[in-house]
Amino acid sequence: MKNIKIQIIALVLIVATVVSCNNSSNKDNSTVDTISVISEKTEVRKDGIAPILSGYLALNNALAADNSKGAAEAGESLLSGLENVDMNSIAANKMKQFMELSADVKENAEHIRDNAGKIDHQREHLEFLSKDVLDLITLLGAPQKLYQIHCPMASNEKGADWISDSKEVKNPYFGKDMLTCGEVVKEFKP
Repeated sequence: MKNIKIQIIALVLIVATVVSCNNSSNKDNSTVDTISVISEKTEVRKDGIAPILSGYLALNNALAADNSKGAAEAGESLLSGLENVDMNSIAANKMKQFMELSADVKENAEHIRDNAGKIDHQREHLEFLSKDVLDLITLLGAPQKLYQIHCPMASNEKGADWISDSKEVKNPYFGKDMLTCGEVVKEFKP
């Protein structure tokens, strides 16, 4: 009796394997892809916005160094990163909000890219861009350790935030004029 049960279980496993192989013969599926698809419905891979953050962080560094041309190039890099976001990494229930935020990110990155030589204008758009990037991090999570830094003097002394990958304050709103103005107000962990 025990041997019959083992044979039946083995037969069921063989049939399941054959059916599974036949169903995926025209597809390039792997266990990892299957797990990603299953988890996509409720979770987000935190590396999904990494291409956006890469351009954004380069943009901050350029503005902190008073490099308007570098900021324009980083704006272009950010736009490229936006196009390279793995849309499969965005959960279905977060896709609408992601699309709205990414449209705003695109608009501000384009302004920064198109205004090399006009660093004050670039910095104005950095404020809006930073809010959108912060919202993206809140929505999708941080792919790496990040810091939200606040400068009370930015935006005509109303205050403004930016995201950095370092606790060291390098203010993109003022550059060398007030490079260390700001303080870490929040830490994001992957």
